[in-house]
Amino acid sequence: QVQLVESGGGQVQAGGSLTLSCVASGRIENINFLRWFRQAPGNQRELVAAINSGGSTNYADSVKGRFTISRDNAKNTGSLLMNNLKPEDTAVYYCNADVSYYSGSPLLRRWEFWGQGTQVTVSS
Repeated sequence: QVQLVESGGGQVQAGGSLTLSCVASGRIENINFLRWFRQAPGNQRELVAAINSGGSTNYADSVKGRFTISRDNAKNTGSLLMNNLKPEDTAVYYCNADVSYYSGSPLLRRWEFWGQGTQVTVSS
């Protein structure tokens, strides 16, 4: 299997910045696309940003111009730079990735994985 681990969450004042990281481990051939979701208590999980293998990106309207998603293929990592944070951004943020990998056999597999989440709290 593949494991995704998020880090970088914390508490920040409105207008501040945080950078989230997502580290993928395993016998990874390729991360086909990487996405960040977030979920506040009582709300549905929503897509925040996505990046594909070619580096093309898209963002939710609510974060466009403030957040930047990136990836480092050599290190199997992804990042989400969050600038000008607002209280409405408070949520648990999850890394999600579609990964081609090897697990206990020489056959290549492809599956979607989720990280455990990291809390982001923005005070007013």
